Amino acid sequence: MNKISKIAVLSLSALLLSAGAAQVAAAADDHGRAESARAERDRPQGQGQGRGPSQARPGGPGRPGFDGRGQVLDSRYNHGRYYPPFGSVRPALPEGYRPYYRGRDRFYFSGGIWYAPSGPGFVVVRPPSGLVISVLPPYYSTVWFGGIPYYYADNVYYSWQPDQNGYAVVDPPDNADSPSPPPDAAQQDLIIYPKNGQSKEQQSADQFECHTWAKGQTGFDPTQPGGGVTGGAAMNRSNYDRAMSACLQARGYQVN
Repeated sequence: MNKISKIAVLSLSALLLSAGAAQVAAAADDHGRAESARAERDRPQGQGQGRGPSQARPGGPGRPGFDGRGQVLDSRYNHGRYYPPFGSVRPALPEGYRPYYRGRDRFYFSGGIWYAPSGPGFVVVRPPSGLVISVLPPYYSTVWFGGIPYYYADNVYYSWQPDQNGYAVVDPPDNADSPSPPPDAAQQDLIIYPKNGQSKEQQSADQFECHTWAKGQTGFDPTQPGGGVTGGAAMNRSNYDRAMSACLQARGYQVN
C-alpha cells in the first residue's frame, strides 16, 4: 500500500472513531435526561427543591393547627382554643376535674375536655348526649340557631335545660354550618375581670351562681329567646345586667 493510501485509511478510521464517540456521548446524555425526568416524576409532592419551611414539614398550609403540646386548634365559629385530639390518652386526670355518670359509664370533665377510663389511664372522648353539667366550660362560644342559643367548645354543643337547672350535652344542630344572628334582645355579655386571681373554674362557678341569682331577681334569662319574657325585654335586660354586676362585684370582679 503506497503512502497516500495509508494516509486515507488512517483519516477514515479517525473519522469513524469520532462519530462513534459522539453517538455514545449523545446516548449517555439522553439516558441522563430520562433518569432525571423519571426521578422528578416519581418524587413525592411537596419534596422539590426550594420549598419554604411551611411546605417542608407536616402541619403546613391546609393542615390543622397544633400548639407545642400536640393540641389541635378548634377554629369552628372562631372558637380559637387548643384541645387534645379525641382518642389521645393521658396517665392521670388533671386537677379540678368533675365526675359524671351515664348509666354504668363514667366520664370526667375539666377545662372543657371530657375523659373516660381507658386501661390504666384516661382517653379524651366526645361525651354522650344527655349529660348535664352545672357550669359551662371556662372558654365557650355562644352560637345561635333559629333564635336558640347553643354553647360550643371542643366540638361539643351544650343547651340550657331549665327543668334540670343545668346545661345538657346535645347533638349538633341540623344547620350547624349555618348559624343565625342572635336576636335583638341577646346583647353582648358583660365583660368580667377577676381582681383576686380567681381560677377559671372559680370564675365559671361564680358567673353561673350570679346568673341564677340575677335571673331569679329580674325574671330575665339571657340564654332564652327574648330573655324568656313577653314584654319589656330591654328594661328587663338592663335590670338583669345591674343585678349580675352587683353580684359579681361582691365576689371580687370588675364588670364593664
